[in-house]
Amino acid sequence: MATQGTTLEITESNFPDTVKEGIVLLDFWAAWCGPCRAFAPTFEAAAAKHPDIKFGKIDTEAQQALAQAFQIRSIPTLMVFRDNILLAQEAGALPPSALEEMITKVRELDMDEVRTQIAAEKKEAEAADA
Repeated sequence: MATQGTTLEITESNFPDTVKEGIVLLDFWAAWCGPCRAFAPTFEAAAAKHPDIKFGKIDTEAQQALAQAFQIRSIPTLMVFRDNILLAQEAGALPPSALEEMITKVRELDMDEVRTQIAAEKKEAEAADA
């Protein structure tokens, strides 16, 4: 798995293992994208500051299937996973303070509560379909 500084290069093949456990921030980007290039130093700085979190970059040109699977419409787009659950998706280049705030909120989440809520929503949807 190639790394870019303290970030991982995410591909279709390593994506499932990357998001399986822990906190993962993914930056969907492209080389031709000015805002993506502007956001890169902020993302790299956060990766260096939070070594316990996985930071990954997904090149939307090279990984078109992943970009399509997550319906990426604009870049950069930041996605936050924790224990294989997508918690947030934010389009646009975040300022460092907003990125730090997002990281703090994800750290504070009670994942048992999140899983309970997802299960309840799934039951409601199944009941509505019945």
